[in-house]
Amino acid sequence: MTKNMSQKTLDKIRNHLNAAGIQFREVQHEPTRTSEESAAARGEELRVGAKALILRTDGVFQLFVLPADKKLNSSAIRRYLGVRKTRFATIEELHELVGLVPGAVPPFGEPILPFTLYADDSVGIETDKVAFNAGLLTHSIIMSASDWARIARPTRFRFAKV
Repeated sequence: MTKNMSQKTLDKIRNHLNAAGIQFREVQHEPTRTSEESAAARGEELRVGAKALILRTDGVFQLFVLPADKKLNSSAIRRYLGVRKTRFATIEELHELVGLVPGAVPPFGEPILPFTLYADDSVGIETDKVAFNAGLLTHSIIMSASDWARIARPTRFRFAKV
C-alpha cells in the first residue's frame, strides 16, 4: 500500500503543478533517507531542500516546512500556535495518515496532503528554488521557490533554529 500511496502522491504533485502551468524538474535517484543524501542525489545545495515534517500539535497533525540545513524550534511552534505539546508523527502514524514513509513527505498541504501547511520564513529566501522528495524516496522535484510558495500557500512564521 505504501508504494501505491507514494506513487499517487507523486502523481498528484505532478498533476497539480502541470495544471497550474508551473515548470519543475523531476530527478529520479537512489533511495535517500536524509536531507544530506537527498541534496547529493539531486546535485543541489542542502539549503535548497524543503524539509517537510508532520507534527502532532495538541492532538492535531500539521505540516511544517523548513530549509533542509535547519533544525526545528518546537517552542517557537508552540508559542505561535498556542499549543502545549508538539511531537513528530510516528512511522505508523505517517503510514496511517498519508501512506508515506519518513523522508518522502512533500511540502504540500491541501489538495496534496490533508494538513494545514506552515513554512518557516526562510524557505526559498536564500535560494531561488526548492527541492523535495515527492512521495517517494527515489523521486525529487526541483522548482522555483516563488512558484512553490504561490501554489502551496503556506502560513509563514519563524520556527527554524538560527
